[in-house]
Amino acid sequence: MIDAAGRDFVRQRARTRCEYCGLSQASEPFFTFHIEHIVACQHSGADDAENLALACYHCNCRKGTNLTAIDSQSGEVVPLFHPRRHDWAEHFTLAGDFVEGRTGIGTATVSLLRMNAPDRRRLRS
Repeated sequence: MIDAAGRDFVRQRARTRCEYCGLSQASEPFFTFHIEHIVACQHSGADDAENLALACYHCNCRKGTNLTAIDSQSGEVVPLFHPRRHDWAEHFTLAGDFVEGRTGIGTATVSLLRMNAPDRRRLRS
């Protein structure tokens, strides 16, 4: 169980932005962003801060317990973006309101999380 101080820490560390798509909590006032387990509890993920990320409702629901996805460019199974281990700018770039994957990890994560769904792009613009 994650206590209030732990939730506050995760929100502040993320600067109230989804650590996957970069959307600001202020851009989506009707849904409180989730404190999500990067590695799900069912895969032995812990409740410690290193395994927690701030995620918008959309990214959290799309990610679920997934740890990998298929890179559409190579066809290979690759790990999903891990906010504690990976640098966002290495794997993604933001072109206006469009998130582009720069690596296999980025491409697979963008696709699985549907980061460029019309509603996501509208909120980012």
